[in-house]
Amino acid sequence: MDELAALVETAGGEVVGRLLQNRPTPDPRSFIGDGKVQELKHMIEVNGCDLAVFDNELSPSQMRVLQEDLGVKVLDRSGLILDIFAQRAQTSEGRLQVELAQYKYLLPRLLGMWTHLERQEGAIGTRGPGETQLESDRRHIRRKIQKLEEELEAVRKVRSTQRRQREKNAIPVVALVGYTNAGKSSLLNALTDAGIPANNRLFDTLDTTTRHLRLPDTQEVLLSDTVGFIRHLPTQLVEAFKATLEELKYADILLHVIDISNPDWMSQAEVVDNLIRELGAEHTPCIRVFNKCDRYLGILPRGERTVCVSARTGEGLPELMALVSEILNKGKHHAVLRIPYQRGDLIDLLQREAAVLNMEYAEDCTVVEAVVKPEIWGRVKDFAAPAGEDTP
Repeated sequence: MDELAALVETAGGEVVGRLLQNRPTPDPRSFIGDGKVQELKHMIEVNGCDLAVFDNELSPSQMRVLQEDLGVKVLDRSGLILDIFAQRAQTSEGRLQVELAQYKYLLPRLLGMWTHLERQEGAIGTRGPGETQLESDRRHIRRKIQKLEEELEAVRKVRSTQRRQREKNAIPVVALVGYTNAGKSSLLNALTDAGIPANNRLFDTLDTTTRHLRLPDTQEVLLSDTVGFIRHLPTQLVEAFKATLEELKYADILLHVIDISNPDWMSQAEVVDNLIRELGAEHTPCIRVFNKCDRYLGILPRGERTVCVSARTGEGLPELMALVSEILNKGKHHAVLRIPYQRGDLIDLLQREAAVLNMEYAEDCTVVEAVVKPEIWGRVKDFAAPAGEDTP
């Protein structure tokens, strides 16, 4: 309920009351039952409220009944999150994704907008125009959904082309993932001076941001921030943001940012792990980055791929970058190669298949400093300079 209250405040609302209920199954008509509806209605009247937000997902008919009985606008958790996303999306791609999710959410709920026509009983012809308008709206929304899906498919193709270009240039991608407000944008700023606004509120950053990061071994990677996750993230949003989120599958490393200062961090991390599996990225190497460790007084988690950091103070960031380098270079050879000028084919091979860090021209050879994958090391290892020898 604290999280729901934070979502309401993020959307621009003010929380004046809460109502909890325990029951074995939801009431099929109103979700909470007639007694709780009357209790909620009284609370709304006493506080002068104009909105009731439910933490659960409501069916279209339940939402319609509740709005009629309570006399105020009713939102469920999915509708609230969609509203926040609509406020936050800045780029054209982000707005496309949110608009698609909103239309998919709206389509089954259209009937509730035409209840005023259903009440006009006894007058010949009054129901027909309502049904005609309803069908017209449904067709319009289906056409919009189809158009938006086509536009997002074009976005997916562009991303695929960009991804192939990155692979060709041998630039590794490190993706930041995590629960909303875990500190992903703050960490991106701390590592790359990205200058992204990082405020203490849910879903402050929606649009993907990518920056170059140079690691201690002088290797360059792309560090990409993704939309924050949350429990019960609307399926419409997951589907609409597939073009963005599927980037996780193709990342070389995931940095799972966890707010260690949040008492609920274990269940939040589980939500993110489940979504990573749902997106097919469970086999991507993942580092658990426990953020805000400067505000945590308990025993810090330890593990092979675990780092405790503070994006605010910079604590732990060198260890994080060293671990990223270690994983990226596992099995690879960081070497200085002296390639004779007559072996231009090997220079071409290195530029295509290795991460070339530096290249200079000596009297009798090209001196190349590169991180070489095991599959091509056998073709160039005879030209490796002795260990410790630097590029001239």
